[in-house]
Amino acid sequence: MNNNDLGKLLIRLCVGGLMLFHGVYKLIHGYGFIAGKLKAAHLPVWLVAGVPVGEVFAPLLIVLGIYTRPAALVEAFLMGVAVWLVHMGQLTALDQHGGYALELQAFYFFGSIAIFFLGAGRYSISRGTGKWN
Repeated sequence: MNNNDLGKLLIRLCVGGLMLFHGVYKLIHGYGFIAGKLKAAHLPVWLVAGVPVGEVFAPLLIVLGIYTRPAALVEAFLMGVAVWLVHMGQLTALDQHGGYALELQAFYFFGSIAIFFLGAGRYSISRGTGKWN
């Protein structure tokens, strides 16, 4: 019952795989909402180009187990920026069912940080070798 590598695979599939849905949705439907938030924060709108990196490319690397640690940091950074730009008003709020209002964002942020510290594990393309995995 002690299989750390299987646990690493499961968290990678969950955190990276579920984030891919958000990235693919934005690829299909556009980034207009995010561009507006960047503009309102007086940031360059071209920063919206980082969204597919953090929501498609980095999660793919996480799922596959290639450059897992840097990809996890990119995803965690993206979630931090998303909370700052969109969700600051909910930082200490509960939802209508008593759960934390930002539990999904917290899951992606802390799950990515956990992947950064755990690495890819044996069940990955990199086989968990190298300092980036």
